Amino acid sequence: MTRIALAAAATFLAFAATARAGDLAAQKAQIDASLDRGYAHLDALYKDIHAHPELGMQETATAAKLAKEMRALGFEVTEQVGGTGVVAIYRNGAGPMVMVRTELDALPMEERTGLPYASHVVTTWNGKTTPVDHSCGHDIHMAAWVGTATALVAMKAQWHGTLMFIGQPAEETTAGARAMLADHLFERFGKPDYGFALHVGPGPAGTLSYRAGVNSSNSDSLEITFKGKGAHGSTPQASIDPVIEAARFTIDVQTIISREKDPGAFGVITVGAIQSGSAGNIIPDSAVLRGTVRSFDADVRTKLLEGIRRTAAAVAAMSAAPAPEVKLESGGRAVVNDAALTARTEKVFKAAFGDRAVYEPKPGSPSEDYSEFIIAGVPSLFFGIGGVDPKVIAAAEAKGEHVPANHNPYFAPTPEPTIRFGVEAMSLAVLGVLSLP
Repeated sequence: MTRIALAAAATFLAFAATARAGDLAAQKAQIDASLDRGYAHLDALYKDIHAHPELGMQETATAAKLAKEMRALGFEVTEQVGGTGVVAIYRNGAGPMVMVRTELDALPMEERTGLPYASHVVTTWNGKTTPVDHSCGHDIHMAAWVGTATALVAMKAQWHGTLMFIGQPAEETTAGARAMLADHLFERFGKPDYGFALHVGPGPAGTLSYRAGVNSSNSDSLEITFKGKGAHGSTPQASIDPVIEAARFTIDVQTIISREKDPGAFGVITVGAIQSGSAGNIIPDSAVLRGTVRSFDADVRTKLLEGIRRTAAAVAAMSAAPAPEVKLESGGRAVVNDAALTARTEKVFKAAFGDRAVYEPKPGSPSEDYSEFIIAGVPSLFFGIGGVDPKVIAAAEAKGEHVPANHNPYFAPTPEPTIRFGVEAMSLAVLGVLSLP
């Protein structure tokens, strides 16, 4: 190529980049205008959902609210997909199909934020009464999901393609995505060319993080029933104490992490619940232990699960107890972000938000069943947004403290600007892959 041709090509590329930057700035301005018009409605929707949370596969009222919102925007809405799931389709000419997912469910825990719109909901879960709280942030996601749909419909003259907005149930139990796929989600509505999802966390509001490749961990649940022989608390020699078995297992199983797993490989075994007995002077005849297992690597996952079985059997043998019942169930598999889509969207994020968009060097340890859609063949980007006022973070750090994070009863994202930023980021991400007119 001649020097003149090279110079011409460089000039064209510079012009194209400038044009794209101008288009992006105009798009962001239009998204912000949509938010200015409709933010009060999104804020009210968020606080309503927050105050009335529902657990996985019980989200009938939540799903109905989202379905109503999407119908009002002109989407074709189908409810009860995979149980309580919602699928909303908006067709706008020839072009790619882009999926945007939000979760519907909350957690079985008590809220302690003291917010005026705090949840006071109590329901039945696994046969027991429990309070319910949106302490993971799915309420923020739902508001941003509706806001993104609103902005994209308002800008429909600028893109061609099909939007598939899905409201997925039961993310917390990692059952909802599989349920929707088992209900023939993609056979009924089409397989998306691209997929996006976001998650709020305790970082500064107005920031986002992303990474290519592995983004979250594999998740497995464990439930072990240790068996013994009951007796009076004053005659332990007449018993086989399952509480001792459960306690010994809780300690011993950690040697799999500290002595068997490669120290450089990520792996977690957490015992979160031990339930046994009814009184202090009665040695019970069984104890149920529940926990979670997290990993990035398939070989590490296998090592942890095999180690759990071996440790449980050894603990029972040490007490001369019957063999325990060990249940290990696969939960969410690792989310693996598509490299090409991540690189494409990174350019949009960096141009729109500058250093507020950060590439994460390492995956996160939580798990997420959005991975099921990726495994089913949808190239995707799952990214995070901050949800806490930077002044609140600074005040906590000055005291040597951390702000409450997800799954904490005090977790309380700041609705604005978190919802606004979520709408901006998701709308621009989707526009980045839709066809131009």
